[in-house]
Amino acid sequence: MNPLKKLAGETAIYGVSSILGRLLNWLLVPLYTILFVTEEYGIVTNLMAYVAITLVMLTYGLETGYFRFANDDTYKAKVYSTTFFSVLTTSLIFLGAVLLFMDPISSFLNVPNRTYYVILLALTLAFDAITSLPFAKLRQEKRPLRFAFIKFCNIGINLGLNLFFLLLCPKLNAWFPELGVTRIWNPEIGIGYIFIAWFVSSLFNLILLIPDLVKIKWQFDAALLRKVLTYTSPILVVSIAAQINLNVDKMLMPKLISDASEALSQTGIYGANFKLAVIMTLFIQAFRFAFEPFFFSQNKDENSKKLYADVLKYFVILGMLIFMGVIFYIDIVKILIGPKYRDGLDIVPMVLLANFFLGIFFSLSLWYKLTDKTRFGAYMALGGAAITLTLNIILVPKIGYYGAAVAILVCSIFMTITSYILGQKYYPIPYDLKRIVTYFALGMSLYFVSTHIVFDNHWLKMLAKTPLIILFLVVVFQKEKLWHVVRRVKG
Repeated sequence: MNPLKKLAGETAIYGVSSILGRLLNWLLVPLYTILFVTEEYGIVTNLMAYVAITLVMLTYGLETGYFRFANDDTYKAKVYSTTFFSVLTTSLIFLGAVLLFMDPISSFLNVPNRTYYVILLALTLAFDAITSLPFAKLRQEKRPLRFAFIKFCNIGINLGLNLFFLLLCPKLNAWFPELGVTRIWNPEIGIGYIFIAWFVSSLFNLILLIPDLVKIKWQFDAALLRKVLTYTSPILVVSIAAQINLNVDKMLMPKLISDASEALSQTGIYGANFKLAVIMTLFIQAFRFAFEPFFFSQNKDENSKKLYADVLKYFVILGMLIFMGVIFYIDIVKILIGPKYRDGLDIVPMVLLANFFLGIFFSLSLWYKLTDKTRFGAYMALGGAAITLTLNIILVPKIGYYGAAVAILVCSIFMTITSYILGQKYYPIPYDLKRIVTYFALGMSLYFVSTHIVFDNHWLKMLAKTPLIILFLVVVFQKEKLWHVVRRVKG
């Protein structure tokens, strides 16, 4: 099979599980933003930002390390059990530490009277960390269908429990109080049910992976682990810095805005509008699941660099289509958040572009992973994190969440440009820069044209913008000579 077709196929399978999961969870955002005031949703946004960074620390880059050494015949037999045992051990230590320092952690996270939030999140993080290597093994073994099946189960449980506790139970209690719904449901828990649902679905992940876990041949090689950790330690720095870039704004906002209630409110509005960029995030996540094992496996092919160049070009094309699709039809997309959150819609273009550039950065990052120069990834990520932190500290107190959106966009552009320059020095790839810049410039030009299309009727406005997407596709098909593909399909 053509390698690009195979990559596209696997991206589609991973993407279906990731995209459907995120879309279904995305559909919960209207529920959250209708049921909870901005301050309450601000607590969720703030806690989940800490969760994202903690999960990266608990897996400490071992997924990439596993991919790197699983393709080496010298280490293939031991690398999975060694890395899994390491993650299992550190996850248990993490759980013990959280339980030991429960009170100060709860106070730091501004939930001193809701310590069970911290317990639930700690358990969920431990389960997710423990299952990260089994999921990586499924990807390395090219078993996307089992990967997708387990993810779908996780999605269904999480979605079902959210709907049950937040929507069905309140209605049943109001309509049929004699049922005694309050025996299993407490209205005072509120946003706590979001964390309960996530915990149960994560536990179910672990249960479904038990057949894979019992097959592990327990071979622990300390020397191999040191070798893997030496390789992944810079990647860990990259991952932590990347999560800082994506989440530090949501962590800092409650501390940078002097009015506590306003701070949580702005955090909630920012977090809800940030989720409107989820389609771009999903595309990048699906691409990443397939691309990382792909470029390691293709490295020895004589045409590998041409393949990598083509991948980036088509990534840019699809990324710009997603950007225009979300922005041109924002009047439909915005129904996914409650009316009181829509003041923040102006940040959506910036957040979409920031995610788009981070996706390009990931595609470019193969150069330092293949050459074992992962320290450069750490340097770039730390530089980006410094920019994000600095701009947030400067801008958020002055312009609120708009400053956070500017910070993440500037950071992602900096990291992308820096990675391209360094990559061409240490591992030159013949990227079609002229085409890539052309497609990006065309997409942005069409976006600016669309801002001048004004109708009182939302449907007319969206209809008037549709030809702009068609124009973009016509240009792409013409330049990439894709018309013959269409004719072949019709034939």
